[in-house]
Amino acid sequence: MLSVFDPVHDRLNALVRQYNVPEFAANDPVQFPRRFSSLPDIEIAAFLTSIISWGRRPMILRNAERLMQLMGNEPLYFVLNADIDAISDDNIHRTFFGRHLRYAMRGLRRIYSKYGTLQQFATATAAPYAERPAWHLAASINALMNDENRSCASPLEGPSRCLPDMPDKSALKRFNMMLRWLVRDDGIVDMGVWSAIRPSQLYIPLDVHSAATSRALGLLGRKQNDRRAAEELTEQLKVFDFLDPVRYDFALFGAGVSGEMLNA
Repeated sequence: MLSVFDPVHDRLNALVRQYNVPEFAANDPVQFPRRFSSLPDIEIAAFLTSIISWGRRPMILRNAERLMQLMGNEPLYFVLNADIDAISDDNIHRTFFGRHLRYAMRGLRRIYSKYGTLQQFATATAAPYAERPAWHLAASINALMNDENRSCASPLEGPSRCLPDMPDKSALKRFNMMLRWLVRDDGIVDMGVWSAIRPSQLYIPLDVHSAATSRALGLLGRKQNDRRAAEELTEQLKVFDFLDPVRYDFALFGAGVSGEMLNA
Protein backbone atom coordinates (compact mmCIF):
# COMPACT_ATOMS: atom_id res chain seq x y z
CA MET A 1 0.00 0.00 0.00
CA LEU A 2 1.28 3.44 -0.91
CA SER A 3 2.08 6.03 1.74
CA VAL A 4 3.72 9.44 1.91
CA PHE A 5 6.87 7.59 3.03
CA ASP A 6 7.10 5.63 -0.23
CA PRO A 7 10.27 6.48 -2.24
CA VAL A 8 8.01 7.08 -5.26
CA HIS A 9 6.50 10.02 -3.38
CA ASP A 10 9.88 11.73 -3.03
CA ARG A 11 10.73 11.05 -6.67
CA LEU A 12 7.42 12.48 -7.88
CA ASN A 13 7.79 15.58 -5.74
CA ALA A 14 11.27 16.18 -7.14
CA LEU A 15 9.97 15.88 -10.68
CA VAL A 16 7.06 18.24 -9.97
CA ARG A 17 9.61 20.83 -8.86
CA GLN A 18 11.56 20.19 -12.06
CA TYR A 19 8.67 20.44 -14.52
CA ASN A 20 6.10 22.70 -12.83
CA VAL A 21 8.06 25.86 -13.56
CA PRO A 22 7.13 29.00 -15.56
CA GLU A 23 9.37 27.90 -18.43
CA PHE A 24 7.15 24.84 -18.96
CA ALA A 25 4.42 27.05 -20.44
CA ALA A 26 6.63 28.33 -23.25
CA ASN A 27 6.46 25.00 -25.09
CA ASP A 28 3.08 23.79 -23.88
CA PRO A 29 -0.45 24.42 -25.21
CA VAL A 30 -1.28 26.18 -21.94
CA GLN A 31 0.53 29.21 -23.36
CA PHE A 32 -2.53 30.09 -25.47
CA PRO A 33 -5.16 30.61 -22.75
CA ARG A 34 -2.46 32.28 -20.64
CA ARG A 35 -2.32 35.11 -23.21
CA PHE A 36 -5.70 36.44 -22.14
CA SER A 37 -6.93 38.22 -19.03
CA SER A 38 -10.73 37.98 -19.20
CA LEU A 39 -12.31 34.72 -18.04
CA PRO A 40 -14.39 34.08 -21.20
CA ASP A 41 -11.35 34.59 -23.48
CA ILE A 42 -9.26 32.27 -21.28
CA GLU A 43 -11.96 29.59 -21.25
CA ILE A 44 -12.58 29.66 -25.00
CA ALA A 45 -8.87 29.58 -25.81
CA ALA A 46 -8.40 26.73 -23.33
CA PHE A 47 -11.31 24.71 -24.71
CA LEU A 48 -10.36 25.09 -28.36
CA THR A 49 -6.65 24.53 -27.73
CA SER A 50 -7.35 21.40 -25.71
CA ILE A 51 -9.52 20.01 -28.51
CA ILE A 52 -6.55 19.91 -30.88
CA SER A 53 -3.92 18.90 -28.32
CA TRP A 54 -3.02 15.51 -29.68
CA GLY A 55 -0.11 14.43 -31.82
CA ARG A 56 3.29 16.05 -32.20
CA ARG A 57 3.84 19.03 -29.91
CA PRO A 58 5.24 21.39 -32.63
CA MET A 59 2.19 20.73 -34.80
CA ILE A 60 -0.18 21.36 -31.89
CA LEU A 61 1.48 24.69 -31.11
CA ARG A 62 1.56 25.77 -34.75
CA ASN A 63 -2.10 24.94 -35.34
CA ALA A 64 -3.26 26.45 -32.05
CA GLU A 65 -1.50 29.66 -33.09
CA ARG A 66 -3.36 29.62 -36.38
CA LEU A 67 -6.62 29.02 -34.55
CA MET A 68 -6.05 32.05 -32.32
CA GLN A 69 -5.29 34.14 -35.42
CA LEU A 70 -8.44 32.87 -37.13
CA MET A 71 -10.37 34.34 -34.17
CA GLY A 72 -8.47 37.61 -34.48
CA ASN A 73 -6.98 36.89 -31.04
CA GLU A 74 -10.37 37.86 -29.59
CA PRO A 75 -12.02 34.53 -28.72
CA LEU A 76 -15.18 35.84 -27.02
CA TYR A 77 -15.84 38.48 -29.67
CA PHE A 78 -15.43 35.83 -32.38
CA VAL A 79 -17.73 33.35 -30.62
CA LEU A 80 -20.50 35.94 -30.21
CA ASN A 81 -20.18 37.88 -33.47
CA ALA A 82 -18.47 35.85 -36.20
CA ASP A 83 -20.35 34.47 -39.19
CA ILE A 84 -20.04 30.84 -38.13
CA ASP A 85 -21.34 29.47 -41.43
CA ALA A 86 -18.59 31.39 -43.24
CA ILE A 87 -15.81 29.44 -41.49
CA SER A 88 -14.10 27.55 -44.30
CA ASP A 89 -13.81 23.79 -44.28
CA ASP A 90 -10.01 23.96 -44.34
CA ASN A 91 -7.98 21.61 -42.20
CA ILE A 92 -7.23 22.97 -38.73
CA HIS A 93 -5.42 20.09 -37.05
CA ARG A 94 -5.07 16.53 -38.26
CA THR A 95 -8.67 15.21 -38.46
CA PHE A 96 -10.19 18.44 -37.09
CA PHE A 97 -11.60 20.61 -39.90
CA GLY A 98 -13.59 23.77 -40.30
CA ARG A 99 -16.87 21.85 -40.08
CA HIS A 100 -15.86 20.65 -36.61
CA LEU A 101 -14.98 24.20 -35.60
CA ARG A 102 -18.36 25.44 -36.82
CA TYR A 103 -19.99 22.74 -34.68
CA ALA A 104 -18.01 23.87 -31.62
CA MET A 105 -18.68 27.55 -32.26
CA ARG A 106 -22.45 27.07 -32.38
CA GLY A 107 -22.35 25.40 -28.98
CA LEU A 108 -19.98 27.97 -27.52
CA ARG A 109 -22.18 30.81 -28.78
CA ARG A 110 -25.13 29.38 -26.92
CA ILE A 111 -23.10 28.88 -23.74
CA TYR A 112 -21.66 32.39 -23.73
CA SER A 113 -24.89 34.07 -24.82
CA LYS A 114 -26.91 32.42 -22.06
CA TYR A 115 -24.41 31.85 -19.22
CA GLY A 116 -21.60 34.35 -19.78
CA THR A 117 -18.83 31.92 -18.87
CA LEU A 118 -18.16 28.20 -19.09
CA GLN A 119 -17.78 28.18 -15.31
CA GLN A 120 -21.33 29.49 -14.94
CA PHE A 121 -22.52 26.79 -17.33
CA ALA A 122 -20.72 24.19 -15.22
CA THR A 123 -22.45 25.48 -12.11
CA ALA A 124 -25.84 25.62 -13.82
CA THR A 125 -25.50 21.98 -14.85
CA ALA A 126 -24.43 20.99 -11.31
CA ALA A 127 -21.03 19.72 -12.44
CA PRO A 128 -19.24 20.86 -9.24
CA TYR A 129 -21.60 18.67 -7.19
CA ALA A 130 -21.30 15.56 -9.35
CA GLU A 131 -19.31 12.50 -8.33
CA ARG A 132 -17.04 13.02 -11.35
CA PRO A 133 -17.27 16.70 -12.35
CA ALA A 134 -15.19 16.36 -15.54
CA TRP A 135 -17.35 13.64 -17.05
CA HIS A 136 -20.56 15.32 -15.95
CA LEU A 137 -19.52 18.61 -17.55
CA ALA A 138 -18.29 16.92 -20.74
CA ALA A 139 -21.65 15.16 -21.13
CA SER A 140 -23.49 18.45 -20.54
CA ILE A 141 -21.41 20.24 -23.19
CA ASN A 142 -21.98 17.38 -25.63
CA ALA A 143 -25.73 17.52 -25.08
CA LEU A 144 -25.85 21.29 -25.59
CA MET A 145 -23.69 21.20 -28.72
CA ASN A 146 -25.71 18.35 -30.21
CA ASP A 147 -28.94 20.23 -29.53
CA GLU A 148 -27.62 23.50 -30.94
CA ASN A 149 -26.34 21.87 -34.13
CA ARG A 150 -29.30 19.60 -34.78
CA SER A 151 -31.38 22.27 -36.48
CA CYS A 152 -28.65 24.22 -38.28
CA ALA A 153 -28.60 24.52 -42.05
CA SER A 154 -25.70 22.08 -42.49
CA PRO A 155 -25.65 19.64 -39.54
CA LEU A 156 -22.39 17.81 -38.99
CA GLU A 157 -22.18 14.21 -40.10
CA GLY A 158 -19.87 11.94 -38.14
CA PRO A 159 -17.99 12.62 -34.89
CA SER A 160 -17.72 16.19 -33.66
CA ARG A 161 -13.98 15.85 -32.80
CA CYS A 162 -14.67 18.18 -29.85
CA LEU A 163 -15.37 15.63 -27.12
CA PRO A 164 -15.82 11.85 -27.23
CA ASP A 165 -19.36 10.85 -28.20
CA MET A 166 -19.42 8.58 -25.14
CA PRO A 167 -17.36 10.55 -22.62
CA ASP A 168 -18.24 8.26 -19.71
CA LYS A 169 -15.95 5.55 -21.10
CA SER A 170 -13.06 7.87 -22.05
CA ALA A 171 -10.16 9.05 -19.91
CA LEU A 172 -11.00 12.54 -21.24
CA LYS A 173 -7.30 13.35 -21.36
CA ARG A 174 -7.61 16.68 -23.20
CA PHE A 175 -10.69 17.83 -21.28
CA ASN A 176 -9.07 16.98 -17.93
CA MET A 177 -5.99 18.87 -19.06
CA MET A 178 -8.14 21.92 -19.78
CA LEU A 179 -9.72 21.68 -16.34
CA ARG A 180 -6.26 21.45 -14.79
CA TRP A 181 -5.37 24.74 -16.50
CA LEU A 182 -8.55 26.45 -15.29
CA VAL A 183 -8.81 25.06 -11.75
CA ARG A 184 -5.33 24.54 -10.31
CA ASP A 185 -4.17 27.74 -8.68
CA ASP A 186 -0.52 27.41 -7.66
CA GLY A 187 0.40 30.48 -9.73
CA ILE A 188 3.13 28.76 -11.75
CA VAL A 189 1.80 27.15 -14.95
CA ASP A 190 -1.90 26.55 -14.38
CA MET A 191 -4.11 29.61 -14.17
CA GLY A 192 -6.56 28.92 -11.34
CA VAL A 193 -9.32 31.12 -12.76
CA TRP A 194 -12.18 28.85 -11.65
CA SER A 195 -13.53 28.59 -8.12
CA ALA A 196 -16.59 26.40 -8.76
CA ILE A 197 -14.50 23.22 -8.97
CA ARG A 198 -11.73 22.50 -6.47
CA PRO A 199 -8.29 21.02 -7.34
CA SER A 200 -9.19 17.98 -5.22
CA GLN A 201 -12.04 17.26 -7.68
CA LEU A 202 -9.76 17.04 -10.72
CA TYR A 203 -8.61 13.85 -12.42
CA ILE A 204 -5.25 13.14 -13.98
CA PRO A 205 -5.08 13.93 -17.74
CA LEU A 206 -4.14 10.36 -18.59
CA ASP A 207 -2.22 9.86 -21.86
CA VAL A 208 0.14 7.19 -23.15
CA HIS A 209 3.16 8.82 -21.50
CA SER A 210 1.73 9.32 -18.03
CA ALA A 211 0.03 5.92 -18.14
CA ALA A 212 3.22 4.06 -19.08
CA THR A 213 5.21 5.84 -16.38
CA SER A 214 2.50 5.19 -13.78
CA ARG A 215 2.42 1.48 -14.58
CA ALA A 216 6.18 1.26 -14.38
CA LEU A 217 6.04 2.83 -10.92
CA GLY A 218 3.26 0.58 -9.69
CA LEU A 219 0.76 3.43 -9.49
CA LEU A 220 -1.60 2.05 -12.13
CA GLY A 221 -2.67 -1.55 -12.63
CA ARG A 222 -5.42 -1.17 -15.21
CA LYS A 223 -4.23 -1.88 -18.75
CA GLN A 224 -6.72 0.25 -20.66
CA ASN A 225 -6.29 4.02 -20.78
CA ASP A 226 -9.92 4.77 -19.99
CA ARG A 227 -12.01 6.54 -17.37
CA ARG A 228 -11.49 3.82 -14.80
CA ALA A 229 -7.72 4.07 -15.26
CA ALA A 230 -7.83 7.84 -14.75
CA GLU A 231 -9.87 7.29 -11.59
CA GLU A 232 -7.53 4.59 -10.29
CA LEU A 233 -4.40 6.66 -10.84
CA THR A 234 -5.94 9.78 -9.33
CA GLU A 235 -6.96 7.86 -6.21
CA GLN A 236 -3.38 6.60 -5.84
CA LEU A 237 -2.02 10.12 -6.21
CA LYS A 238 -4.43 11.37 -3.56
CA VAL A 239 -2.43 9.34 -1.05
CA PHE A 240 0.46 11.72 -1.76
CA ASP A 241 -1.61 14.92 -2.00
CA PHE A 242 -5.33 14.67 -1.30
CA LEU A 243 -6.03 18.34 -1.98
CA ASP A 244 -4.10 18.60 -5.27
CA PRO A 245 -3.40 15.15 -6.75
CA VAL A 246 -3.23 16.40 -10.35
CA ARG A 247 -0.06 18.40 -9.67
CA TYR A 248 1.73 15.10 -10.30
CA ASP A 249 0.69 15.32 -13.94
CA PHE A 250 3.80 17.44 -14.48
CA ALA A 251 5.99 14.66 -13.14
CA LEU A 252 4.30 11.75 -14.90
CA PHE A 253 3.93 13.43 -18.28
CA GLY A 254 7.25 15.29 -18.34
CA ALA A 255 9.30 12.37 -17.16
CA GLY A 256 7.35 9.95 -19.34
CA VAL A 257 8.12 11.94 -22.49
CA SER A 258 11.81 12.26 -21.61
CA GLY A 259 12.15 8.71 -20.28
CA GLU A 260 13.69 10.12 -17.13
CA MET A 261 11.31 8.42 -14.73
CA LEU A 262 11.71 4.99 -16.27
CA ASN A 263 15.48 5.21 -16.21
CA ALA A 264 15.74 6.63 -12.68
